[in-house]
Amino acid sequence: MEELQMTNVLIIGATGTVGSTTRKYFLDNTDDQLTLMARNTKRLGSIDELREKVVTGSVTDAAALQTALTGQDVVFAALSGNLRQMAQALVDGMDQAGVKRLLFITSMGIYDEIPASVGASGNLSSNPVLQTYRDAADVISSSDLNYTTIRPGWFDNGGDTDYQVTHRNEAFGGHDVSVRSIADLVIKLAHDDQYGSRDSLGINRK
Repeated sequence: MEELQMTNVLIIGATGTVGSTTRKYFLDNTDDQLTLMARNTKRLGSIDELREKVVTGSVTDAAALQTALTGQDVVFAALSGNLRQMAQALVDGMDQAGVKRLLFITSMGIYDEIPASVGASGNLSSNPVLQTYRDAADVISSSDLNYTTIRPGWFDNGGDTDYQVTHRNEAFGGHDVSVRSIADLVIKLAHDDQYGSRDSLGINRK
């Protein structure tokens, strides 16, 4: 990977599958300074004292969120739960802190963009479980942030970074993707504030 300018990145949900993989990928492939926010920070394991700091708390804890947002260039969120509430708390907190760049994990299918050849049953119209992801995406897209929502296929632990990216108005390209590929895309987005700006990017294995 080409040398990237150092960026201050806040990872919210840093102990989850996507958050933890992305954290490691940032450490291995950039010189970025990371802030890790999680409700149970013991699950973070060992901390790189030179490049990482830790904030304990939920995204819906306004005071903890403001602490975590201080000095950040980019926020990456990989969350589960009441995503509409979390997205609104994040938008409000980022507006208060003056941080503009938000990268937020949702899910494929929230725009009924999956063609029959891939498996249209994964679309929101036939899978109401996706509604919480769509709700979060709607909150974020109506904000004034420089956001990119990311719609991954079903993710696995493959070691590849062989992936395809589609835009909101394009048909989704495939069913699955490696978590490592998601991390690779997040780094590209974190270092280019025009890439995916105010858009929703689908990501699937080629």
